[in-house]
Amino acid sequence: MIRVLLAEDMDLIRGAIVALLGLESDLTVVAEVASGKAAVTAALEQRPDVAVLDVHMPGEMDGLAAAGVLAERLPECRVVILTSVGRPETLRKALSSEVSGFMLKDAPPAQLAEAIRRVAAGERVLDPELAAQAIMGRPNPLSAREIEVLRLAADGVEPAVIASTLFLSKGTVRNYLGAIVTKLDARNRLDAVRIATEAGWL
Repeated sequence: MIRVLLAEDMDLIRGAIVALLGLESDLTVVAEVASGKAAVTAALEQRPDVAVLDVHMPGEMDGLAAAGVLAERLPECRVVILTSVGRPETLRKALSSEVSGFMLKDAPPAQLAEAIRRVAAGERVLDPELAAQAIMGRPNPLSAREIEVLRLAADGVEPAVIASTLFLSKGTVRNYLGAIVTKLDARNRLDAVRIATEAGWL
């Protein structure tokens, strides 16, 4: 019997997945939680064979962060990441967190069950089209700080407020924004936001 932990913050989706996995004779859901932090706690208690984690969850720990912690603290537990939006950059981050599977939420239920079986057997299961995009796609040229600045700019925050929020000078923020526009070969700040959002870097 393959023991499965499921972390998904939307109750309806979590309940549906648990019900569908319950129809499989060789799978049993040993824990269902709604956050990355709860996923880590439950995994350390229940020691599942496979953890199925939603990539975006509330709180300080999302699915990718939880996967990273599990890779360190419970390496025998394989991780499958579920996402509603497949972006090459998200897949690259998932692979760096040592996940074994990466699937879109709109995949047929039988595909998820089969992915769990294959991952439990030591295989890696990735959406093939997304994997190709991740390999051939452009890597993120922005630093972590540049992403912070651009994320605030994308929310309409003025440079002076960005400066005070991130404890930077106004000139430094202007320099960051200029560098971002240059790195992304964008026409202006709004175009930089569009490019980074479409690439999944924000």
